[in-house]
Amino acid sequence: MIWLSGTYFSLTAPKALWLVALSLLIGAAPCRAVSVTGSVQLVGSEDASVRKHHDLSGVVVWLAPIDVVPQPVAATRVRMIQKNKRFEPHVLAITVGTTVDFPNFDPIFHSAFSNFSGQIFDVGLYPPGSNRSIYFRKPGVVRVFCNIHPTMSAIIAVLDSPYLSVSDKHGKFVIPNVPPGSYHLHVIHERATPETLNKLTRTVNVSGSTVDLPLISVSESGYLPVPHKNKYGLEYPPAVDDVTGYPAQLQ
Repeated sequence: MIWLSGTYFSLTAPKALWLVALSLLIGAAPCRAVSVTGSVQLVGSEDASVRKHHDLSGVVVWLAPIDVVPQPVAATRVRMIQKNKRFEPHVLAITVGTTVDFPNFDPIFHSAFSNFSGQIFDVGLYPPGSNRSIYFRKPGVVRVFCNIHPTMSAIIAVLDSPYLSVSDKHGKFVIPNVPPGSYHLHVIHERATPETLNKLTRTVNVSGSTVDLPLISVSESGYLPVPHKNKYGLEYPPAVDDVTGYPAQLQ
């Protein structure tokens, strides 16, 4: 016999009842999650890391469900470290409700902040070996800087979908555990214009065990880098000597 929700079907049951039992079993079977894979290429780049080192990392690819209810995501905590006067990783993709730690692994002070686009925050000045954290509560692209070191910058893409990935050095990406269904594919890249990125949006139908997307070509033509100011909206002062120590107002 077969038990279904407290009801059993005898092995001698009529054929019609067996068909009902089989349909219930199939309907109750969970949908198998799919891995969505692909590659990106960068076209027309003036960035040295791309032109000299063929570094294709840092492109965010994510899927917005059309006819699928996103699976709930547990509260998570990730890190964007500060080391060698750099934010690592330079590009971070997270879901809404994620807490990001900004540990300072340098032997010098740092002061991470974001004052435009996405979520505004300022963790203040903090010493080596310490940490500051920010809870990201709304979707958006957050540009992160250091109030002391103008060359430090990073991107945090805060998304309202758990189906996301960031390309590696070779341009490869994998979006795991995607339920079958239809999605809008979106691309985020810090050196591409909004118009360019909007044209890359497309519909993706997910089924089977793996979906391998066609090559995504991201043009950097038309991108103009804009120097940023410090958290007060002012120009950065002359470079601080990190060996002999900071000026008194920064200690």
